[in-house]
Amino acid sequence: MPVPDAPVTGVPSDPSGPAAPASARPSRLDPAIAARLRRDPDGLVAAVVRAHDSGEVLMVAWMDDEALHRTLTTGRATYWSRSRREYWVKGATSGHHQYVRSVALDCDGDALLVSVEQVGAACHTGHRTCFFTELPVTGTEALS
Repeated sequence: MPVPDAPVTGVPSDPSGPAAPASARPSRLDPAIAARLRRDPDGLVAAVVRAHDSGEVLMVAWMDDEALHRTLTTGRATYWSRSRREYWVKGATSGHHQYVRSVALDCDGDALLVSVEQVGAACHTGHRTCFFTELPVTGTEALS
């Protein structure tokens, strides 16, 4: 689904330089929403992604203002790739799409909870969730 036409603000980042903060990448995010975000030094907010029907945590990714704008306006989960320094729509190459059902901002404004209808695997390894490796918990303290 195409991104609706709207004015783009900001200055495009230099692809040969370091990843620019969100304020330097063009964005059409509603200023009222943008004002509530607390971004990391790279202009990103963590996005915890869960299955809307079961609540199962599927993955964690990163969004800048424009990725959030695209997610909210297209209904397709869109993220900022820190390694490739580009936007990616989940499923565009894998066919494992995420259709967004809701997005919530946490109380501090530094994380998003994205509830999706997951089609296929969420993890690039082919697993349904990225959280398939259990670690041993050896603590034995009980709740009183």
